[in-house]
Amino acid sequence: MSKEITSREQDYSQWYNDIVVKADLADHSAVRGCMVIKPYGFALWENMRDVLDRMFKDTGHVNAYFPLFVPKSLFEAEEKNAEGFAKECAIVTHYRLKTDPDNKGKLIVDPEAKLEEELVVRPTSEAIIWSTYKGWIQSHRDLPILVNQWANVVRWEMRTRLFLRTAEFLWQEGHTAHATKDEAIEETRQMLKVYSTFVEEYMALPVIRGVKTPGERFAGAEDTYCIEALMQDGKALQAGTSHFLGQNFAKAFDVKFANRENQLEYVWATSWGVSTRLIGALVMAHSDDEGLVLPPRLAPLQVVIVPIYKGDEQKALIDAKADEIVADLKRLGVRVKYDNNDNNRPGWKFAEYEKKGVPVRLALGARDLEKNMVEIARRDTREKQTISLEGIAQHVDSLLLDIQHAMFRKAKAYQEEHITPANSMEEFVKLLDEKGGFIAAHWDGTDETEQAIKEKTKATIRCIPLDNPQEEGVCILTGKPSTQRVLFARAY
Repeated sequence: MSKEITSREQDYSQWYNDIVVKADLADHSAVRGCMVIKPYGFALWENMRDVLDRMFKDTGHVNAYFPLFVPKSLFEAEEKNAEGFAKECAIVTHYRLKTDPDNKGKLIVDPEAKLEEELVVRPTSEAIIWSTYKGWIQSHRDLPILVNQWANVVRWEMRTRLFLRTAEFLWQEGHTAHATKDEAIEETRQMLKVYSTFVEEYMALPVIRGVKTPGERFAGAEDTYCIEALMQDGKALQAGTSHFLGQNFAKAFDVKFANRENQLEYVWATSWGVSTRLIGALVMAHSDDEGLVLPPRLAPLQVVIVPIYKGDEQKALIDAKADEIVADLKRLGVRVKYDNNDNNRPGWKFAEYEKKGVPVRLALGARDLEKNMVEIARRDTREKQTISLEGIAQHVDSLLLDIQHAMFRKAKAYQEEHITPANSMEEFVKLLDEKGGFIAAHWDGTDETEQAIKEKTKATIRCIPLDNPQEEGVCILTGKPSTQRVLFARAY
């Protein structure tokens, strides 16, 4: 085990923090609760962003950009939404600083520069976007509007953790407008499918698709669809949400359109988003005590080649062979690096790339070259083998696919082992404390019961799975009748 990384057994929370920092993904910043995403972490985010962006465009969406600031009057127009985010809002009240007359070289807020109306730094953009859509929509011919924006948002968090919960984070938010309720619901479900496909096929992380209970819904939504993933410590993490907003925002901002019969109707809306929190999910779901384990489809670097040599003569031979392998891999679209930097020894490099989760490592020594062989190590299982250099690029290419599928299978087996039914409160608490994961239990459908279970156990209803089997039962807390089990878990 890497000395720099606390083991999962010892302290899972510290293990996570160690990996994020030691694998060079992010750093704490001078601003409390905000993070610096380092180049390696940002390369990971770019890979995620590029795939998602293509998936959005393939489903007919276009990108736009809206202001960071939301006038307070617009923000409070949809009351539930404003109330839901009020406690997390950062507010701009003044637009100028001036030199402090009593303290040379220091600045103070200029009391003369008070804004007529305070500006909210966006925690989410429904308000600013729907006030804009009012000018864009007059007729059914203007619909649907299928817009996404890549942006930063601010939610003032008191307890922060790199990637999982920071005061400012990067995300995308889709905001769509439709002529009918059915079309908007179809959009909401389609985007949930896009997210689950991305998380499963690219992040190698299985998810449960479901809807949130009214108590866990997005503020201002009629329905919130979600995907829930399981981390290695048995806690759940919400990996994406898609909201059917009904006509709530259209009514708040008076956005109407003339339908085909030329009658005025309110527009139907959706919004949906995922954020840099997905990087936190990636770290927690797959990594081990040696560092990051990254799925090949998203890894900034998929293959690294490390030379082992003595003297310039051996180095020249290895360089020539490595250049050939690099060219072959690049032709196959593989992200590869030949690390011939002589500042660090091979052993140090091995540890470093292991910590950074590079899926495949090739070690190329002078003796290997004589035998036309190479040592190949895979990061997920840490298995090593020595194989022929003949057709090495194709071998590596198929190995990357193997690793991608193996990581998904491993996470899927963990998820399946950690969905457990509970039929009493006693059993429920025991499972939460000793096993963790998702607990399938009956609930009487009331907000009061949901809150009472949360207060007693710190577990929340993560979702009511889509196509949930119906079965008669009684609520684990109140004994009242119930028609289905819902999934509870402690969560991030």
